[in-house]
Amino acid sequence: MIQTIIKSITLEEFLEWYPDGKRRFELRNGVIVEINQNGEHEEVTGFLIRKINVEIDRLNLPYVTPSTYFLRPPETTTGYQPDLIVLDKPALISEPLWKKSSVISQGSSVKLVVEVVSTNWQNDYLVKVAEYERLGIPEYWVVDYAALGDRRFIGNPKQPAVSIYQLVDGEYQVSQFREGDRIISSAFGELNLTVEQIFSSIT
Repeated sequence: MIQTIIKSITLEEFLEWYPDGKRRFELRNGVIVEINQNGEHEEVTGFLIRKINVEIDRLNLPYVTPSTYFLRPPETTTGYQPDLIVLDKPALISEPLWKKSSVISQGSSVKLVVEVVSTNWQNDYLVKVAEYERLGIPEYWVVDYAALGDRRFIGNPKQPAVSIYQLVDGEYQVSQFREGDRIISSAFGELNLTVEQIFSSIT
């Protein structure tokens, strides 16, 4: 369950407030939101982080997958913390808040964002799609292992799926993958990974 602290603040105030420890928070339109994930969510997230990092190492790519960071859409009091982000290290020199606060504000610094769907699926399928598109993030995965999303997003009957949004001429085009489908990624064109492998990572 997500708990909110109702008080409108700036991202700078949020970063100053952010506590040490294992609890995770995001800032959404000036409101602090605590993110509580279940074990299955963390298993899927951990599996994807491991697979992506193996691919980065294998190809010796100049990418980094930080554990602490915030993604700031332009002209907002919002700071998202996606489940996985892949950053282009050479591009970070143009990020004004990266060294000080681990804040990303330019889509050109990002190669891939992944969100593993929780009970607040509307954020992943509706809000964040629009924000990430506006930021110019080239690729965004929505990993819905429990088929929580609405039927308009994952089909009828509902079934687990990975939706991949790729930026084409400034707009996202979505492709959907299920069961034994191999993930087709622009960011990682040689990635040998199926939807079944992702979802079978759950104990």
